[in-house]
Amino acid sequence: MHPIRYFQPWTMWRRHDLQPTYDVVIVGGGAHGLAIAYELAKRGITKVAILEKNYIGAGGSGRNTTIIRANYRTPEGVAFYKQALRLYEHLAQELDYNLLFSQQGHLTLAHAERAVNVAHERAEVNRLLGVDSRVIYPDEIRKLCPQLDLSDRPAFPIMAALYHPPGGVIRHDAVVWAYARQADRMGVEIHQGVEVTGVKVDGGKVTGVSTSAGDVSAPVVVSATAGWTSEIARMAGIRVPITTHPLQAFVTEPLKPFLHAILVSATLHVYVSQTDRGEVLVGSEIEPYSSYAQDSTLNFLEVTAEHTLELLPFLSRVKVMRAWGGLCDVSPDYSPIMGTTEVEGFLIDGGWGTYGFKATPIVGVTMAELIHTGAVPELIAPFALDRFWKRELVSEIAAAAVSH
Repeated sequence: MHPIRYFQPWTMWRRHDLQPTYDVVIVGGGAHGLAIAYELAKRGITKVAILEKNYIGAGGSGRNTTIIRANYRTPEGVAFYKQALRLYEHLAQELDYNLLFSQQGHLTLAHAERAVNVAHERAEVNRLLGVDSRVIYPDEIRKLCPQLDLSDRPAFPIMAALYHPPGGVIRHDAVVWAYARQADRMGVEIHQGVEVTGVKVDGGKVTGVSTSAGDVSAPVVVSATAGWTSEIARMAGIRVPITTHPLQAFVTEPLKPFLHAILVSATLHVYVSQTDRGEVLVGSEIEPYSSYAQDSTLNFLEVTAEHTLELLPFLSRVKVMRAWGGLCDVSPDYSPIMGTTEVEGFLIDGGWGTYGFKATPIVGVTMAELIHTGAVPELIAPFALDRFWKRELVSEIAAAAVSH
C-alpha cells in the first residue's frame, strides 16, 4: 500500500508572523499598497510589511468599476495618468498574470454647448501631451455605439463626445492578486486581518505603528488607505484636507456583448460599460454627503437607472442583479495627495476620489522611487500635501467626479 500524502493547500501568497521591525510599513492592502511594495522589492527593499485590517483588496480596489483612462484636464494630471496607462498596457506580462485588460475606448458625452467646449479644451491638452483624444459628433458616435439614443427626444440630447481610444477596463481583483503574488515571491510580507490602531511619532519622525497584533517599528510608514486616509493621518498628528464620500454602482443580468465603449455623462451623473461577463455596469457621481457607509440605496438605484435609460432606452426590461458601495477620499482640488508630510518618514498616498485604481502602476513606481532615493519624483511633485497652503492647486474637477 502507498502511504497517504497530505499536501498544503496552494496559495498565492504566504502567511507570516508579524515581526517587531521592518524597513517599510505600508498601511492598506489594496492595489496601491501592493504596487508600492512590489516596486520597493524590485529596488531591493524587501523587509516590507503590508498591514490590511480586512482581506487583500477588500476596500476600493475590490469595489471600483475597473475603468482605465488618461484623458484628464490639467497638464499635471494628463502626464501622470498617461504613464499609468502605459504601464497598464504591459502589466499583465510583467506580473505574469492575465488581467483581462481591454482598451475598448472611452466616450465622455456632451449635452450642452459648454460641455462641448470643455471637451475641446481637454482634447487639446491631451494631444499636446501625447494622449490620443479628440471630439467626435453624432454620426461617428453612432458607429461606435449604435444603441445610444442620439435623437432629440431625450431631455438632454447628445451633441458631441470626447473620444479617448486607449481608454478601457481591467479586472480589478486580478490586479490585486497579481501584485500580491509577485510581491510575496520577492520577500514582502502580507498581513491580513491586522488593523493599525496608532502611528508612533517621536521628535517629528515616525518610528512605527501600533496594531491589533502588537507594535511594529519602522523608519518609513506609508498610508495607502483611500477613504480612511484622514483617519490614519490623524494618528500621526497630521490633518489632511480630505472628505470621504460613498460611491455606488450596480450591474444588470448578463447580456450578449453589445457595448464596445465606455460611456460617461457628467450631465446625467452616470457612466456605463459592459463587463467580460456580459453584465451592464452602471455607476454615478459620489454621494453629496460625507459618510463611511458602503451600502447601496434605493434613491441611487432609481435616479441612476432613470438616467441610464435616457442614454440606452432598450435596457428598460433588463433586471438589476446586485449593487454595492465604496468610499472615495476627495481632496479640495480633486487631485491626489502624494509624498512626504511634516512628519519625517510618514508618507501619504491618498485623495484619489473616484480614480485611484487608474493610477495604480505609476503610484507604485513613484512612491517606491521616493522611498528608495529620498527625492520626490517629478511626476508627483505637483500633488504634494503642502500645495494647499502654498495655493498651488491642481484643479482636476473638469475631468474627475463622475467622469470615470
